[in-house]
Amino acid sequence: MARYDLECVKCGGEQAIEAKVEDVNSWRDGVLIQNAMPYLSADEREMFISGICPICWEKIFGEES
Repeated sequence: MARYDLECVKCGGEQAIEAKVEDVNSWRDGVLIQNAMPYLSADEREMFISGICPICWEKIFGEES
């Protein structure tokens, strides 16, 4: 496992996420993130995809109904 320090593009807050290097590389090569890293939470995967932290995501998009 490797530590990825990701910064939210909205608030600048940092989040450290542990993921396997080979899984991150697979995702970058086109594997769906939920298939490449199913052990991460949806919020952690979203940080990789969009760079938006869960707090900012909630402020922008609100709760799912």
